[in-house]
Amino acid sequence: MKLTIRYFASVREAIGTGVETLESSAATLAALRDELVARGAAYASSLGRGKALRVSCNQLMCDETFEIAEGDEVGFFPPVTGG
Repeated sequence: MKLTIRYFASVREAIGTGVETLESSAATLAALRDELVARGAAYASSLGRGKALRVSCNQLMCDETFEIAEGDEVGFFPPVTGG
């Protein structure tokens, strides 16, 4: 399925782009994250397991069990802190 992936803040900086469109066979956000991590070092360093990361689908906050569908927009970003 075709997805739009958006990366924010330090994730965007590590990967080197803010948005990309890709074909995925992932059924859930967790599976999509694993697919992205398998793409290489830049993805693994910012999206790898154990990294503090928030995820959204179609601009709604979701957990990684959320099922994705054709045409969805997925966002990955670090937790935001205030001060």
